Formats: sequence, C-alpha cells, structure tokens
Amino acid sequence: MKYIDEFRDGSVARRIGAAIAREALPGRRYSFMEFCGGHTHAIARYGVADLLPGNVRMIHGPGCPVCVLPIGRIDMAIEIARRPEVILATYGDTMRVPASGRLSLLKAKAQGADIRMVYSTADAVRLAERNPAREVVMFAIGFETTTPPTALAIREAQAKGLTNFFVFCNHVLTPSAISHILESPEVRELGTVPIDGFVGPAHVSTVIGSRPYEFFAEEYQKPVVIAGFEPLDVMQAILMLVRQVNDGRCEVENEFTRAVTREGNAKAQALVAEVFGLRRTFEWRGLGEVPYSALRLKEGYAAFDAERRYGVADRSVPDHKACECGAILRGLRHPADCKLFGSACTPENPLGSCMVSSEGACAAHYTYGRFRDTSRRVAAGAAVT
Repeated sequence: MKYIDEFRDGSVARRIGAAIAREALPGRRYSFMEFCGGHTHAIARYGVADLLPGNVRMIHGPGCPVCVLPIGRIDMAIEIARRPEVILATYGDTMRVPASGRLSLLKAKAQGADIRMVYSTADAVRLAERNPAREVVMFAIGFETTTPPTALAIREAQAKGLTNFFVFCNHVLTPSAISHILESPEVRELGTVPIDGFVGPAHVSTVIGSRPYEFFAEEYQKPVVIAGFEPLDVMQAILMLVRQVNDGRCEVENEFTRAVTREGNAKAQALVAEVFGLRRTFEWRGLGEVPYSALRLKEGYAAFDAERRYGVADRSVPDHKACECGAILRGLRHPADCKLFGSACTPENPLGSCMVSSEGACAAHYTYGRFRDTSRRVAAGAAVT
C-alpha cells in the first residue's frame, strides 16, 4: 500500500477484524497495551475496539510525553518564565497542562510571563538570535522522537555562539517506562492489569529501532509488535499479537516495516548520545519515580542547561485528588471511570494531563468515545426494561 486512504479501508479493517475473531481462542482472554497515544487516538477515532471480539481487550498505556509530565515540572517552567529577562518557548500542547494553584503556562502568560508557542526547536534558536538582550528558554519535551531536534538546536546555538539560549530538558525514554510498568505490582504481582503483549510505539521506533524491545520479549515473556498509527496498522498488529500468544511465542515483530528497522536511526542516536546523558531518576505522572528514564545535558553542554542557569529544583506535587489520570496512565482505569470526566474535566478546561493532548486517553475518549458510552448505557437500560 502507498497511499493514506489504503490504510483506512473499512472493508479491509472488517476482514482483519474477522480474522482476529476467528483466531482468538474462545476460552481465553487477550489483553494488549498500546503504549503510545497515537495508537490510542487511532483506536478511538476509527472504532477499532468495535471490530474486536469481546475477549480481546486494549489497555491504554502512558500515552504521550505531555500526559506523563508531572505537575512539578510545569511549576518549574512557570518559575523560569516569570523572570523578566526570560522568553519561554514551548510547544502548543504544553500550554494548558495543569500546574499548581490552578495555574498553567497559558494562565501564566495571561498574567504577564513572556511565553511563546513555537513549532520547532529551530524557532527557539531564531528567537534567541532576534532577542540578544533576552534569555530564551526552550521547554524541551518528548520521547525519543523529539530528542534529536533538541540536540541539534543546542549544537546550532553553540556553533553560532549564542549565550542567551537555554533548554529546560524534559525528554523521557520509552523502554524505561515499559520496564517500570512490567515491574509494577499491578502487572507482576497482583495481576490487576493483565498484559499479554504490547503494541510498540511507531515514531519512537523510527529513531531507536526495534532492538530495544527484544529485552521485554525475552525477560518478561511479552510479545511486542511495532505498529504504525493508521487503523489497519493497529489491527494488523493486534492480529500478530493474537497469533504470538496462541503459538506461545514472545518475539518482537515489526508491522511498521515502511519506517522502522531493527537498528533505527544511527545518526540521530549518535547526536543524542553526544549531547545528553541519563538522569538517575525522573518522575513520571502516574508512574512515580522511574530510574534512568530521562535525559539531562552533559557537562560539555552545561552552559545551555536552564535548570543550572536558574537554580530551579525538582519538586513533587500531587495530582488533583479526584483526578484518575495516574491510574489511567498505568492501565488501571478507563477514562469513563473518572468522576470528573466530561463534567469538571474537558479539553477546554482540563484538570488532568490526559485531557490536554489530543493523544491523551481522556481527550481521545472525550472526542470519539463518550457518545458510544451513552448509547450503550441507553441500550442496556432498554434491555432491562
């Protein structure tokens, strides 16, 4: 297939759905976690779950970098942005992530902080060039996909001799989070989150390749199928996972062969390794402290480190007591299980990070799934009466 419409062909989707129903053993339940929010979005938008048999269940994982960003890191960014000499450059989807005291970057901007939305790290470098009397801080966030552009921006700033460009680094690592989930009591001891396999990230895997997932297949006996973000990609990956489970295999398979290789992008990996090193620990929303799961600037690039420049310290801030974001990110809850969902918490007024990004589980379900929930409740009520 060459064109996008071919990956959204409803007749093909129904055929794959029929194959999954045919091959899923009637006496067995299958639970697969899609780690990436792009897959969650595709499943919700295209009604993938409706094409699956009742014994095949998809579990939402951590989703996207915005979803797992803890409140304390947003508080730190606001603290930096409020300095009169600072221009904080950020991607649009971080603007509305809730911080402490009913704040967000958007509200801090309304209160006078100079916070500007950019489309790339290169935009932030240009801001520093055009504003030599100000200090420009790039709020860098993302999984392995967006880390190389940040490293490139730092090297560009160094080459241009910019002394007013800094990076507030929030880049996190996918394999560490998968390990943390598999080691969690809910998965390993209690079995409250049964995981039979993973739909592996798409864009992340274009950078790191498929090889890092081989550890999970071997150590935890969990199959992984890397999949693209189109609905047929996801459905084919689910069929491949069902077949692995039925065969008793635990392997890494690559459905997304048009973009992902085993080795990944060596040039991007080398660039990241040159500029960044591992943090000993980092807090993820919903997962808590995850060892060696995030990046920091190496000593050779310390002059660009905003945390050092402004002396901001990590802080842990609890989520809203009624917000179920943490449980949703771990697969323990579904968005509809949250009492705030669709009432106090909406995409226009998010109380939790899962409702902010379009790739968040709550935002995806709010956009595509809530009406399906309503129709099912109505149908259930009619059946009772």
